[in-house]
Amino acid sequence: MRSQDHDRIFLSPPHLGRHELNYVHKAIEDNWVAPVGPNIRGFEQELCQYTGARHCVALNSGTAAIHLGLAVLGVGPSDEVLCPSFTFVATANPITYLGATPVFVDSEPTTWNICPDRLREAIEDRVQRGKKPKALIVVHLYGMPAQVEPILALAAEYAIPVLEDAAEALGSRYAGRLLGTFGAISVLSFNGNKIITTSGGGALLTDNDEWARQAQFLATQAKDPAPHYEHSVTGYNYRLSNILAGIGRGQLELIEDRVKKRREIYAWYRQHLQSIPALQVGPAEPVGSRSNRWLTTVLLDSTQTDVTIEQLRQHLETRNIESRPLWKPLHLQPLFAEAPRYGGSVCEALFQRGLCLPSGSAMTETDLERIADALKEVL
Repeated sequence: MRSQDHDRIFLSPPHLGRHELNYVHKAIEDNWVAPVGPNIRGFEQELCQYTGARHCVALNSGTAAIHLGLAVLGVGPSDEVLCPSFTFVATANPITYLGATPVFVDSEPTTWNICPDRLREAIEDRVQRGKKPKALIVVHLYGMPAQVEPILALAAEYAIPVLEDAAEALGSRYAGRLLGTFGAISVLSFNGNKIITTSGGGALLTDNDEWARQAQFLATQAKDPAPHYEHSVTGYNYRLSNILAGIGRGQLELIEDRVKKRREIYAWYRQHLQSIPALQVGPAEPVGSRSNRWLTTVLLDSTQTDVTIEQLRQHLETRNIESRPLWKPLHLQPLFAEAPRYGGSVCEALFQRGLCLPSGSAMTETDLERIADALKEVL
């Protein structure tokens, strides 16, 4: 059957219900079409209630949240910030916005997140060089909790503040506690492909009153108290709109349903692809943690097949199925060719072997069967 005979299966499309329209209609009726309004306040309060964070600042992207988080932690020119190499570029770009340098650290093979052993190596070496890192960014990749306890203990040992990038991990838990609440500052993303969306948006979470105040101040062009526009420092136009916050409020009501569905999709893939020796669905969750399974990923075993990841991706495309390679490590990106790095072989191997499969929460079993059949055709 020709690929155009099937509707396209996207990797992780938005999944909207009816809840969102209620908030959006109300905002339009009340003329709150602005970067202020009741939906923003409501969304921030509801995110605090859901996560347990004391403060939330709703922003127009997760990238903006990382930028402001690093800024209020005092990161500036000539500073260094520890960062996993295996992540999306938006994790590291804000480091460079502030004139600082990212120091990339390899992954560990269990969760694919930043490796505590390589992290210790990096910290000790930078300290020995007289360049104690100003901050540490911890990412929960594809919704999988990082090894939070040893990472936080190491950061505390060296008094390095942690910025927790939970952009892909809303609804995931570590030791029974929601991710996004472990960092001194944490960030979320509501981009169109995330587990819940505002089309484009993000949030900064913190328990620190002053940091929350500073983040909101910087996000609204850093306007000093005055009847006119008075500015003493550089600010940014980073606030979320009231309309989009309304979408977020409706989406947040469904977060546990969305997590449940993504986890069911992962379980389906794991059960129905186990008959393909060349394919490994993973990674498995560490004991005591819960991944939201934002994206289900697979690894190819080169000892079982001559097919490459790119050949597999292209084959899925012929069946009108979108898939995506795992993140290319940032230390391999031309943009960061000169940045320090520690390790790299683990995340490089994952990139060479891995693929993200469609995981949208509106997928049907028919969609999943179509994907499995396409994988079996080539493997």
